[in-house]
Amino acid sequence: MRAAVCTAYGPPDVLQLRDVERPVPGDDEVLIKVCATTAHRGDVRIRSFDVPRGQRLMARLVLGFTRPRNPILGMELAGVVERVGKDVTLFKKGDEVFGFTGWGLGAYAEYACIREKPRKSISKDGMLAMRPANMSLQEAAAGVATGGATALRVLRKANIKRGQKVLVYGASGSVGTYAVQLAKSFGAEVTGVCGTANVELVRSLGADHVIDYTEQDFAEGESYDVVFDAVDKLPSSRGKKALKKGGVYLNVNSDSGSGGGGSPEDLVFLTDLIEHGKIRAVIDRCYPLDEIVEAHRYVEQGHKKGHVVVSVAEEGAAGRVHPPPKAPGS
Repeated sequence: MRAAVCTAYGPPDVLQLRDVERPVPGDDEVLIKVCATTAHRGDVRIRSFDVPRGQRLMARLVLGFTRPRNPILGMELAGVVERVGKDVTLFKKGDEVFGFTGWGLGAYAEYACIREKPRKSISKDGMLAMRPANMSLQEAAAGVATGGATALRVLRKANIKRGQKVLVYGASGSVGTYAVQLAKSFGAEVTGVCGTANVELVRSLGADHVIDYTEQDFAEGESYDVVFDAVDKLPSSRGKKALKKGGVYLNVNSDSGSGGGGSPEDLVFLTDLIEHGKIRAVIDRCYPLDEIVEAHRYVEQGHKKGHVVVSVAEEGAAGRVHPPPKAPGS
């Protein structure tokens, strides 16, 4: 099978297309013919070994010393079940699924294996669910199992009540786009903070108010029941300045915990919201697997809106494959 292999830590050019052996599912695993994956920020950081200096030795022990232990990156996928292990009961051949691969990675390939149910942890084993009925496979790959699950996990800590005011800082990113929509689905009055180019996008997601951080300081004036830094770029002191008395400050890194962002139950919850039209995926760009290097270069610039999808299967080669949708407002 074809796969994009990370030959070393370094710039995007270390990703090379190669023929590799197709994985064989274990007794409790599902073999998926991958339709789409993403150029996830996490994949970009692993490929470039973007690790704080004090954590580099531990990171090499966990990830691999000279290159990732699993050189086929890819944290998210959507595709069609090709084969199941003898102990699998939830999925069958032909099912269209999406999920998170766990830190075993492997989605930058024509086939990948994920356990039907996590044996130890989501971060190790990944998680899988049926594709939402009203999403294409490309859309299902675009962050539902990572950005969506992370936003859900963090926002639940605030126990948001109808009518509360919620501010999402970094509202146009992979977590922020889902956070805006989730907070609205919980009944909140939502303010999104983003750059000039993304104001209309964030408004199209249902934000009641949008603040362009290049023109206005959100911390001056209005106060909020919840402030969620969805990009980990906001000094906590500044974020807390905008809180009402007794308000809740949330940070995407410190409040998401471990385990890959969510659980299989979270995917079912998100799927229900998607199928009821309360959440949609935001796709900035779509690249074929042959252009994975260009996809990584684009993400590395730090200006993507929502998600960058990488199509792996050719049109019609993995079940019902739809053309890549445009991001709202584009």
